[in-house]
Amino acid sequence: MARPEQVLLLEPQHELKFRGPFTDVVTATLKLTNPTDRNVCFKVKTTAPRRYCVRPNSGIIDAGTSINVSVMLQPFDYDPNEKSKHKFMVQSMLAPYDMTDMEGVWKEAKPEELMDSKLRCAFEMPLENDKTHESEIIKTVSSSASVKTEHSVLPKSASASLDDGEVKKIMEECRRLQMEVQRLREENKQIREDDGLRKRKVTPLASAHSSSTMATTAVRDEGLSTRVLAFCVLFFVIGVIIGKLAL
Repeated sequence: MARPEQVLLLEPQHELKFRGPFTDVVTATLKLTNPTDRNVCFKVKTTAPRRYCVRPNSGIIDAGTSINVSVMLQPFDYDPNEKSKHKFMVQSMLAPYDMTDMEGVWKEAKPEELMDSKLRCAFEMPLENDKTHESEIIKTVSSSASVKTEHSVLPKSASASLDDGEVKKIMEECRRLQMEVQRLREENKQIREDDGLRKRKVTPLASAHSSSTMATTAVRDEGLSTRVLAFCVLFFVIGVIIGKLAL
């Protein structure tokens, strides 16, 4: 029994092109589209599995959606006289409504349920004209980038000058604050000195006051002793007079 026709739409349809140089990984993109109203299971196979890395290499494409498959060719020594014999095959089938295990579905699939499409691989090296054109494009992009860089430098320098002006203002403000702090320090020092002088003045005054108090007390004591002595002398004289009169 003939296999059913492929329901997936492939882009490209027949050939995967890989453009060199091939000293690094070269990637080609394969777009798979599911135009049906059923989910479709797919697998991507190749005749040279060691030369390619395919992501994703299997899966499910929902109804009415698309998926991009990246086919990555590994680096190799390119020989322009050698034609590529590598091929890819996209295998698909309608997903069962009650599907739970995709691997099991593939194992149990009947041959008449499988659909496949084949693609060949083509390796291309860029021509000299293409290289020249690419180099010109690179030069144009580089020159435009340098012009943009020059234009972008101008506002940067302007902003830098503005920043310098702001820095100068800040420095002047710092100097003013430093002078203010120095003035406050001097005033504080002067206040401390005046306070110390005032204290020194208060101390002699206090000592002088105590000395005067002591002198006053001494004078008072001296006056009292003089009065007592005078009274004693007076009483002695009176006694002598009374003694003489009595004789």
